[in-house]
Amino acid sequence: MRPQASQHLYIRAQQVLPGGVNSPVRSAYQRVFELDPIYVASGYGAYIQLTDGRMLIDYCLGYGPLILGHAHPEIVQTIADTAETGTCFGMTCEKEVQLAEVISSRLPGFQKMRFLNSGTEAAMLAIRLARAATGRQKIVKFDGCYHGHADPLLVQAGSGVATLGLPNSPGVPPATVADTLVMPYNDLTAVQNLMQTRGTEIAAILVEPVLGNVGCIPPRDGFLAGLRHLCDQSGSLLVFDEVMTGFRIGPSGALGRFHVRPDLIILGKVIGGGLPIGACCGSASLMDLIAPAGPVYQAGTFSGNPLAMAAGLKTLEILQRDDAFTQLNENSERLAAGLRRAGEKVGVPLQVNQIGAMLSLYFCDRPVTDYTIAKTANQELFKRYYRKLIDLGVHLAPSAFESSFLSIAHTQEVIEETVAAHEEALRAL
Repeated sequence: MRPQASQHLYIRAQQVLPGGVNSPVRSAYQRVFELDPIYVASGYGAYIQLTDGRMLIDYCLGYGPLILGHAHPEIVQTIADTAETGTCFGMTCEKEVQLAEVISSRLPGFQKMRFLNSGTEAAMLAIRLARAATGRQKIVKFDGCYHGHADPLLVQAGSGVATLGLPNSPGVPPATVADTLVMPYNDLTAVQNLMQTRGTEIAAILVEPVLGNVGCIPPRDGFLAGLRHLCDQSGSLLVFDEVMTGFRIGPSGALGRFHVRPDLIILGKVIGGGLPIGACCGSASLMDLIAPAGPVYQAGTFSGNPLAMAAGLKTLEILQRDDAFTQLNENSERLAAGLRRAGEKVGVPLQVNQIGAMLSLYFCDRPVTDYTIAKTANQELFKRYYRKLIDLGVHLAPSAFESSFLSIAHTQEVIEETVAAHEEALRAL
């Protein structure tokens, strides 16, 4: 019997929302894990409270943007103060300039950016810009990389597509994806072979520097540097989709961690402080191709929304205090180590991938370095584990193909509680 509040919401949602949700993976609680409907009522710090009253430690964190945790007091106050002065102008405000200046200062060489309203929009602009800059049509993406739901990118996309067993998507005409070439992630030789034969046709290589939508899969040594070299040889642009990794795996994201410079960086999530945002960043010469400075058109009523700008500014300010990234990395490593130890102790084959404040676990006995291996992990075991973990008060994103995230609110005590629940869940298997 479902809790009354959740059951009532579930019935109402089915009547007015496709599948009862506004993003497919949110239906996985019922469709994949066969749980009672889960509806969140509130969140604070590392915890969420459900409508049925349960409190859960949250490692979904809005799928990544809440690096400070839920309802951080300074973010809440900043949004409230900003709302009192207006929520939408359709005109440029000072906070847009301020946030752009801060981001540019932390991504050396990326002098200009265009703010948008989502990572999907930012990816669409990056592709349009790359095609305009090179005069070429084809783009390369990687198996399991998710760059939003735009038609040309919704192929081999991981994430909710993989979780729900959906096709790449009906409604996407074959001609729309004809110029999208899909390569295996972490396989530099395959990309080299492609670029040798078709490099002059490629406008851009688009990659998540760390896969985040088939779990967390870091790049092999030399993979990103190899892509940079291939782009230099062919005249293609290298685009890093850092919607997840940007200002999460370090103070300069993948750029600072891997020391490989792309031509364009796509940002989202963290830079909005929990509000809708996207950004496409690059050199002045590239970005000045965008209207009104140049001929590449892009527009958006809510782009540069003052609430998102203010929340993003405050988030980046807080992250600079008290060595926040050191704390995030230490606690993330502590959690990953605890999860691994529990697997060894109980005798359950388990792989834990972690980089910065991102991690994921797979029920398999070999390192997970690409989407193909990720799909071999025991999904039935993960379902049983997930259901038990919810019972024990720990919430992950409802998918074996999503990363888990930490915030500065995930203290050592929270992590110890999580590891204890994790071990108990493993024993129940």
